[in-house]
Amino acid sequence: QVQLVESGGGSVQAGGSLRLSCVVSGNNVRFLCMGWFRQIPGKERELVSRISGPGGTYYADSVKGRFTISRDNAEKTAYMQMDSLKPEDTAIYYCAADPSFWCTSVEYKYWGKGTQVTVSS
Repeated sequence: QVQLVESGGGSVQAGGSLRLSCVVSGNNVRFLCMGWFRQIPGKERELVSRISGPGGTYYADSVKGRFTISRDNAEKTAYMQMDSLKPEDTAIYYCAADPSFWCTSVEYKYWGKGTQVTVSS
C-alpha cells in the first residue's frame, strides 16, 4: 500500500517561495508517476505539475517558469519548488501518485491529505 504525506505548505507574501515535499511509503517508488494538484474551495482540482518515472515533466501554463517538480527516488520523496508566488496560487496542494510509469493515466491512484499554501499580496 502506498501512502503519501505532504509538508512544506505555509503562508508567504507575493514574490516569495515555498518548497513542498511528498514522502512516499511503499516499494517501487521509482516506478510511480508523481503529481502535484491544487484545489481552491468551490473550484475543481487542477493538475499543477507531474513527473514520470524516467523524469519527464509537465507544468500547467499558470506555473511554468515559476514552479519546479523533482523527485529523489532514494529518499522516496517528490518535491515542488514554488518561486515568485502569486496570491492566485493560494490553494490546498495535494501530492498524488500512480503506477503509470510514463504518467499515461488520467486518474491517480494514491493521494495525500494536502497542505495549505497561502500567498498574501
